[in-house]
Amino acid sequence: MNRMEKIRAIRDGLRSGKTSIGSWMQIPHASVAEIMGQAGYEWVAVDMEHGAVGAHQLPDLFRALELGGTLPLARIAQGAPKDCKQALDAGAGGIIVPMIESAEQLIKVRDACLWPPAGKRGVGFSRANLFGKHFDSYAEEAQVPLLVAMIEHAAAVDDLSAIMAVEGLDAILVGPYDLSASMGMTGAFDRPEFMAVIERILAECKAHGIPCGMHVVMPDAAMLQLRIDQGYRFIAYSIDAVFLNSAAAVPEVRVR
Repeated sequence: MNRMEKIRAIRDGLRSGKTSIGSWMQIPHASVAEIMGQAGYEWVAVDMEHGAVGAHQLPDLFRALELGGTLPLARIAQGAPKDCKQALDAGAGGIIVPMIESAEQLIKVRDACLWPPAGKRGVGFSRANLFGKHFDSYAEEAQVPLLVAMIEHAAAVDDLSAIMAVEGLDAILVGPYDLSASMGMTGAFDRPEFMAVIERILAECKAHGIPCGMHVVMPDAAMLQLRIDQGYRFIAYSIDAVFLNSAAAVPEVRVR
């Protein structure tokens, strides 16, 4: 499948209730991207918020991910038009936006992602359209990249209904660390107050027909299965650096 076909497949799957499992990249190296691209995920998001990733590195990372048939996404640093344009022009199939707290904020990001007439993103030759060779076919894709809003602050929960009503939104993704930090309980995912908030987010997503996602940060198959069973449908499973940390630790063995 080409990039447009992958976008459609993921979007159609989410709309039909299918679970989409992807992962996260923070190490800006093409070999890591090649490994992640062939690990079986539908998508892999390159993290430009917390990863030390420059816009000039995106084309090679995206190419390596695509070798394995994975759709490259970008978790942009902020919702600035420049962030959206650079990631999509480099060939991202969609944008994951951190720290969305209002519908107005999300609308501005959406418009910055789309070529006119749907949005306000600048039109030009770029890697996404093979520097003009596929300009006409990319014009269609530039109207419909995936758009995922991260809910990472308690203040966003009060505006959830309006956020989920924004046209073009494909999924909500809960960022558990920032969300818990905004509640004064960083990383305390078993606290009743935190559990109540994520249950509310999931329930509101179901009520509005918007797929709800969760970042399962630690590589734990049992937790991944639990989130799927709970009804989460857009799941980011761990991070390349966390996979490495988990596997690289010296095992506990008897030494002489």
